[in-house]
Amino acid sequence: MNFLTKLIASTALLAAADSAFAGETLDRVMENKAMVVATNSSWPPQSFLDDNNEMVGFDIDVSREIAKRLGVEVSFQTPDWATLTGGRWQGRYDIGVGSVTPTKARAQVIDFAGIYYYSPYVYVVHKDSPAKAVGDLNGKVIGVETATTSEDFVRRQLEIDAPGLPPIEYKLEPGEIRTFADSMLPFDDLRLGDGVRLDAVIAPEQTAKNAIKNGYPLRILDDGYAFREPLVVIGEKADPEWTAKIGGFIADMKKDGTLTALTTKWYGKDYSAD
Repeated sequence: MNFLTKLIASTALLAAADSAFAGETLDRVMENKAMVVATNSSWPPQSFLDDNNEMVGFDIDVSREIAKRLGVEVSFQTPDWATLTGGRWQGRYDIGVGSVTPTKARAQVIDFAGIYYYSPYVYVVHKDSPAKAVGDLNGKVIGVETATTSEDFVRRQLEIDAPGLPPIEYKLEPGEIRTFADSMLPFDDLRLGDGVRLDAVIAPEQTAKNAIKNGYPLRILDDGYAFREPLVVIGEKADPEWTAKIGGFIADMKKDGTLTALTTKWYGKDYSAD
């Protein structure tokens, strides 16, 4: 067999392998009549455990709606954030619905099925803070959840992989950055008092408003958003048929008003429009 013949044969084998894999997730989900969703368990109001130890929240409702349209049951797994966004799931999860930002780095290891809502990030301070504008936070101690876009932003490393977004503007010069393993932990430190442990937190507007609603003595700086990001449902790499299927459901949920209803239900505001 000459080189050209070997090359053609190898290409054919690779194509056959790709074809065999494409749709593997869809086949598994439909055969089992069940879909496993990777998400978070402590990120209210996106996803969290209620008083009955049941998963609830916006991302949970979105997951259930996707499962409903597939005609299957849904269950939830809560891996750490690095695992959720790191790909190489090896069949442990079928999709990820965890308010994931499509960054250039993540595009290398996971697929983006579609944008299902948009989240503005805000600067949050203690209610007793004298800060009125972002410039007042220069040189201060800023808290963010680790391995998130808020950390990328405060470190001036944020690269969102989505068309049509305005360039990121960096106005803050932090004196110290403190990272936390959970979305609510920075707020727990900030609630202790202005400057006790933190001077400010950068977080999604929805999360900040939910903390304030639940009695945290905080306020959002009325000085514009830090940045605004799209959020995507994610899937394992190399299964484009499955990703396209989920993307179709997301598009339908936008058109028929489902995402408007769900964002309004959980956030009191429609975050589904770009």
